[in-house]
Amino acid sequence: MADEISKAQVVQPGRDTIFAKIMCKEIPAKILFEDEKCLVLHDISPQAPTHFLAVPKKEPSDFSVNTLLSQVQDSDEALIGHLITAGKKCVTELGLTRGYQMVVNERSNGRQSVYHVHLHVLSGCQMGWPPG
Repeated sequence: MADEISKAQVVQPGRDTIFAKIMCKEIPAKILFEDEKCLVLHDISPQAPTHFLAVPKKEPSDFSVNTLLSQVQDSDEALIGHLITAGKKCVTELGLTRGYQMVVNERSNGRQSVYHVHLHVLSGCQMGWPPG
């Protein structure tokens, strides 16, 4: 977990994120679900026994837009809701009946290590509260 905190302290916003590379098929990923609006994939650095991400698809010119949840516009409401719905579909498909958490990280103190809005879904162990 300390490694994720360290990454979040130095990462900068930009178009060349790992998610952009995955969507352009430059980097392989273990994909759980994909449609025209989002991609759901397993996290390469899982923080729970089951950890996957719901990532909105954007046109390449939009990768630098809405990199933070705080930058999401009212017009993005349906897309953000779609991420939650896609995450829930994968929860059901994976049979995660004992519960899960959905988390969005924001900036360095929120442990955001990729500046492209995305939703984490974590399950498979008892989650702590409060988080952090």
